[in-house]
Amino acid sequence: MVATVTRVDAPRTGVKGPNAAAWLTAQGLAVPSAHNTWLPLADGSLIGRLAHTEFFVEGPAAPRLDAALGDGLAGVYPVLRRDVGLVLAGMGALDVLAQTCNVNFAALDLDARPLVMTSMIGVSVLVIPERRADGAAYRIWCDPTYGPYLARTLHTIAAEEDDGRPPPRPVAAPTTSRGDP
Repeated sequence: MVATVTRVDAPRTGVKGPNAAAWLTAQGLAVPSAHNTWLPLADGSLIGRLAHTEFFVEGPAAPRLDAALGDGLAGVYPVLRRDVGLVLAGMGALDVLAQTCNVNFAALDLDARPLVMTSMIGVSVLVIPERRADGAAYRIWCDPTYGPYLARTLHTIAAEEDDGRPPPRPVAAPTTSRGDP
């Protein structure tokens, strides 16, 4: 397949507040220094800095942080994260993104580890592009109520890109004309 869409079921959590960065550091996590960037963590987790005082964590570190934080501490507040996680990968991933989102992901410097908050086919998403041995992949998170729609639509567009024919059932998002009769 030119592009694939895979669901990722991993624990997620968030924290925010004026003391969030210091608390995360005290918990042994590296914290991104710039807004809208992310870092991989040694245990396979990732941490994203959404704003000056808000952070997103996915992976094995998330349950440990939830347990350590409990209901919150002075200046550190839990953020419930029940996002649906997806990975869009493969040679056609940029083509799928171009049809579904107004961000030019091809122009991003992946070495800067950007974290993008945008809209994709009408759904608010968080996207982390990452370089992998087999090419770029795009981790995407959205509200769980929109997860099935987003996954189904991305999969449909990826399948259309793969064989050049429209999918057997209608696509919820508009598609581009290929000039076929």
